[in-house]
Amino acid sequence: MTDHSVQIKDLDLHFGAVKVLQNLNLDIHDGEFLVLLGSSGCGKSTLLNCIAGLLEPTDGQIFIKGQNVTWKEPSERGIGMVFQSYALYPQMTVEGNLSFGLKNARVPKDEIKRRVDRAAEILQIEPLLKRKPGALSGGQRQRVAIGRALVRDVDVFLFDEPLSNLDAKLRADLRVELKRLHHQLKNTMIYVTHDQVEAMTLANRIAIMKGGLIMQLDTPDVIYNRPVNKYVADFIGSPSMNFIEGTLERGTFRAGEFTMRMQGYDFAAGSAQDGPAIAGIRPEHIVTGELAANMPATMQVKAELVEPMGSDTLIWSRVNDEPFRIRMDGHLPVEEGEILNIGIDPARVSLFDTSTEERL
Repeated sequence: MTDHSVQIKDLDLHFGAVKVLQNLNLDIHDGEFLVLLGSSGCGKSTLLNCIAGLLEPTDGQIFIKGQNVTWKEPSERGIGMVFQSYALYPQMTVEGNLSFGLKNARVPKDEIKRRVDRAAEILQIEPLLKRKPGALSGGQRQRVAIGRALVRDVDVFLFDEPLSNLDAKLRADLRVELKRLHHQLKNTMIYVTHDQVEAMTLANRIAIMKGGLIMQLDTPDVIYNRPVNKYVADFIGSPSMNFIEGTLERGTFRAGEFTMRMQGYDFAAGSAQDGPAIAGIRPEHIVTGELAANMPATMQVKAELVEPMGSDTLIWSRVNDEPFRIRMDGHLPVEEGEILNIGIDPARVSLFDTSTEERL
């Protein structure tokens, strides 16, 4: 018996000369909430469709619960899938939509009623069972679409950007409900999104994809604090990480007049050698005002643009003629054109090799 719910081995998918997935390997643990995250065209939905059986891989194998399902039909894989579009039958009631697949599979009536009632209770759509999709809001329709997967009583749920058609508040509400649903069911869930907030809040682990490859597979905390390369560092975080090009010499990073003695890097072991380097600094890790004076590394920047965001204020400035963003407390007054003293904790800075863009 394996503790892996889904295993992908050496998976390739080519459309003609275009390589969409390349020698991809992925082990998804039993009961895990794994998020496939990346920009459009990175291969995340393609990978999900291969797991679902909607696309045939060029090479490689897919295992679900230890069974090789590479060439099996979607209905034989023990999966439930929720798409971006609700794809509900408009002429049927919610109850009809939930039970339709079970009736086709000749599931006994008592069992259908039990599963529909359970799904409706979990998703809090019991009052909607007699309504038709046209009388439902977007959030209610998506709940019904999730319920339709839920009644199948499967081991693995696949979600393909299920919240992207909803407005911001509904998306946040349903995100919480999905997390609660996972805690309650403890099924394996594989979730595709381009929204990093969804990924960070929902996932046990995140697989960040680019060009059909997995760049990094780890917990949200590790991916945020220790990105393996500049691409991951830039992709995760809103606003994204600041990058300063400079040189590393005996453990000190220099960029123009700015110097910073690095911490947390084993220079003696040769993991970070002298030469050109890129320092990555998250906007929320920068301190301003009186606090800045006590930090190991300091500099002055000019506030070129001020964006009040309520609890935070986002400051746009420049360092060495490159954009540099600072996220500070929204209660602190800042004027455009003001010179700010800022401080940086080197222990929270990521260093990247200039040529390979890999983490040092």
